[in-house]
Amino acid sequence: QVRLVESGGGLVQAGGTLRLSCAASGTISSISAMRWYRQAPGKQRELVATITSGGSPNYAGSVKGRFTISRDNAKNTVYLQMNNLEPEDTAVYYCNADLIWGGVTFYRNYWGQGTQVTVSS
Repeated sequence: QVRLVESGGGLVQAGGTLRLSCAASGTISSISAMRWYRQAPGKQRELVATITSGGSPNYAGSVKGRFTISRDNAKNTVYLQMNNLEPEDTAVYYCNADLIWGGVTFYRNYWGQGTQVTVSS
């Protein structure tokens, strides 16, 4: 069985920083793209950042210049460094990845359970 486990969420004041981590565990053969999504109360889940297996990042316009996505392929882990946080960044942040595990021979998409980020004004 594969699991994605996020950590690093919490309460921070506006202008502060947080670093989220998401570790994938299980008999994983390969991980392709890894992503961070977020969902604020009453809103749809939105894509925040994506990183390819080769390390190329892409960001939503609302976080570009403030957030940095990175990954450690040896640890099957993706990170989201969040700087200059704003109250509008308050949401549950979810990790998402395309990976191959066990005896499966094709990529499947998996989600973590989410971690709460709250930014106070």
